Amino acid sequence: MKIGIIGAGNIGGNLTRRLTALGHEVSVANSRGPHTLTALAVETGATPVAASEAAKGARIVVVTVPLKAVPDLPDGFLAGAADDVVVIDTGNYYPQQRDGRLAAIEDGLPESRWTEQQINHPVIKAFNGTYAQDILDQGKPQGTPGRQALPVAGDDAAAKQTVRDLIDELGFDTVDAGGLDESWRQQPGTPVYGNRGDADAITKALAEASPERTAEWRA
Repeated sequence: MKIGIIGAGNIGGNLTRRLTALGHEVSVANSRGPHTLTALAVETGATPVAASEAAKGARIVVVTVPLKAVPDLPDGFLAGAADDVVVIDTGNYYPQQRDGRLAAIEDGLPESRWTEQQINHPVIKAFNGTYAQDILDQGKPQGTPGRQALPVAGDDAAAKQTVRDLIDELGFDTVDAGGLDESWRQQPGTPVYGNRGDADAITKALAEASPERTAEWRA
């Protein structure tokens, strides 16, 4: 599968490593330009590209940049993607630590719904509460008892299944976390955020989430 990854930080870099190892054709971009991704390209075989080129021909595009940087993504960056491209949003709102105040999110808009509005394309929320190192170290074969599970939220059932299948290939179970309007259940500060549990534990954690954003996660 052709996969574009925009953002080469901890999550983006480790997804590049794992997905290339699984045989996918990966293009990877960051905000500083492809010349800064030479080492990752040599290590993985991924193709370093400009952010405006990362989605070309891609079936899946992973947007894994700081939330405050989402509005700065190149205009039309998805224009050359596959007609049925699935966009994965891994982002989190860190107002005090990084992003500053984003009024719509402060007013209760789910973080991934905000991202969707910025890029004018539906997204599937996944990997946002996952430790980056786990992507490399914690994958297990399907059916392994206690296999770590990741929540996946989104409105399009087919797109969500594409993401769940990819996560399964990476070695993790998944739990359907509902539509994007329910994706607050996996935002920072919720019981599922950073939770390494199996599918039952993740299902329970999603159910226990509160829509009230705590002070630590407000501007």
